Amino acid sequence: MRIVIAPDKFKGSLEAQEVAEALADGLAAVLPTAEVHCQPVADGGEGTVAAALASGYRPVRVGVTGPLGVPLEATFAVDGSRAVIEMAAASGLLVLPVGADGEPALDALAATSLGTGELIRAALDAGCTEIVLGVGGSANTDGGAGVLVGLGARLLDAEGAPVANGGGGLAGLASVDLSGLDARLTDARIVLAADVTNPLLGPDGAAAVFGPQKGANPADVETLDANLANFRDRLAEALGPDAAEAADTPGAGAAGGVGYAALAVLGAERQPGVDVVLGLVGLADRLPGVDLVITGEGSLDSQSLGGKTPVGVAELARAHGVPTVIGVCGRSLLSAAEVRRAGFDEVIALLDRQPDPTRAMAEAASLLTEVGTELGRRYTALS
Repeated sequence: MRIVIAPDKFKGSLEAQEVAEALADGLAAVLPTAEVHCQPVADGGEGTVAAALASGYRPVRVGVTGPLGVPLEATFAVDGSRAVIEMAAASGLLVLPVGADGEPALDALAATSLGTGELIRAALDAGCTEIVLGVGGSANTDGGAGVLVGLGARLLDAEGAPVANGGGGLAGLASVDLSGLDARLTDARIVLAADVTNPLLGPDGAAAVFGPQKGANPADVETLDANLANFRDRLAEALGPDAAEAADTPGAGAAGGVGYAALAVLGAERQPGVDVVLGLVGLADRLPGVDLVITGEGSLDSQSLGGKTPVGVAELARAHGVPTVIGVCGRSLLSAAEVRRAGFDEVIALLDRQPDPTRAMAEAASLLTEVGTELGRRYTALS
């Protein structure tokens, strides 16, 4: 019997590799001769680099500027001339300094994407000519201004001095000087791994939709949206009208507007995050002849149906003729019809086994091992 286990992380509980290993342990208890392949996956956000490393990429660690200016170390993955960069590692909510209350120190106006630009430059230094940029989990709303500065651009006020980092600093932006932009970008292919289709500005834009989760109050949202509009206008002065039009492109609002800078200046092409990750880890190559695929994430809900990792895995498995696809999650809010439409034969939720959410998260590994054992018993006939 051949089994592929390809989950995303269970956020706040287990990393994707830990989820896969727990399920595999349970399967091994009753199917010791089964061929089981564990491949953690992701959708372009947190876990993307880990998925690449698990499939054979090598890690590169570099020092970068964190979202609030505090230096930190971030890892990206390299395989030949391709680099996989996870924006969350350099400019994400998870790497914000922690306040006295133990919570991340959110600062929607000051947070910058500078470290992500520094990661891209490090990838160019490593000789990479294809850069996959996963942009989930960002802390900034700066339109990707920080990314451009990290790559050699200068953002100047009316006196010719650099403006402050973050979306708040864009209020004083008078001109954008791209003459120092890293010349190696001309020959590099940038893939923007993002499911977000929002534009840069307006009620569906980066500030209005995503700013509040980064600490922006209503007044901050208004300020950030106006500042992003100023950034767009100044880029259009430097690059021409195409830069202004790019603000309306689906995905420009991704990652606090980093999608905009990537599309307008770096010439990036946007692709659905899960498709990018499944491609770079070569999951399709593992599926011919497989009897069972197990995938999942912490929560299966309506957002999952919009292109999250488990549904992407299920669709790929069905396309390759895998007869049985099981989804495993912490909780499921999907109806029976949605489960079938998503491509699953069944969804198993840990909360159905341990109804206390705190305990279910703490005991997720042992619960997943139990699930693996039960699935192994159930599908013994397939071996």
